[in-house]
Amino acid sequence: MKLQDKVCIVTGAASGIGKEIAITYAREGGKVVIADLNKDAAQATADEITKSGGQAMAIAMDVTNEDQVNAAVAEVVAAWGGVDVLVSNAGIQIVHPIEEFPFADWKKMLAIHLDGAFLTTKACVPHMQKSGKGGSIIYMGSVHSKEASVLKSAYVTAKHGLIGLCKTVSKEGGKYGIRANVICPGFVRTPLVEKQIPEQAAALGISEEDVIKKVMLKETVDGEFTTVQDVAEVALLFAGFNSNALTGQSLVVSHGWFMQ
Repeated sequence: MKLQDKVCIVTGAASGIGKEIAITYAREGGKVVIADLNKDAAQATADEITKSGGQAMAIAMDVTNEDQVNAAVAEVVAAWGGVDVLVSNAGIQIVHPIEEFPFADWKKMLAIHLDGAFLTTKACVPHMQKSGKGGSIIYMGSVHSKEASVLKSAYVTAKHGLIGLCKTVSKEGGKYGIRANVICPGFVRTPLVEKQIPEQAAALGISEEDVIKKVMLKETVDGEFTTVQDVAEVALLFAGFNSNALTGQSLVVSHGWFMQ
């Protein structure tokens, strides 16, 4: 059990990548907090984990609301005594050409991806320091933390920003044994990506099949989507790696799209 009794907060964990990470952590002995904007969906995921013999609790969290983030983390600490792992995974996607990108949508994208990562980190770090055990902070980046694609100015900006945040947190956290790393998946066929397919087809004037083959998976070595399980295995690696040897890093999981 790589995460035996470690308290793991996963944001956006009611579905998609976050849910798979939560299930994987629970399977490895972690006490998993399903933090999501949708409390009912979070509870359903927590119940699923509990029925399988794992330990999980659901908590409502709007990652852009500082008071709600702080209250949620305090509730976790009161229940389970601390925080060992934070996975900042909550995210959305909005696509527009730059000249048509509504400023409100731009601000919403940066708030969820960047403000959310900052606020959850700020809330969890003091507990990791106090415990004397350190901890692992994992940001959900993207290949778009390294590359750019058309129509995604806000997303690309936010995902690039997470790498800067990660590097700073790893520098500040090193003396406490707090590690920070970024996972950079390629396209994973989650509801978020499914939504993008018709949107990009309309915006680019091509078929949905061409969006998949000629846009999303064009640069992979095998034309395959990355899976939620692929990403969860990397999240497990970062969470269970108890040394500062692996910190401040970003790992691309993308079937070869973008090779460092």
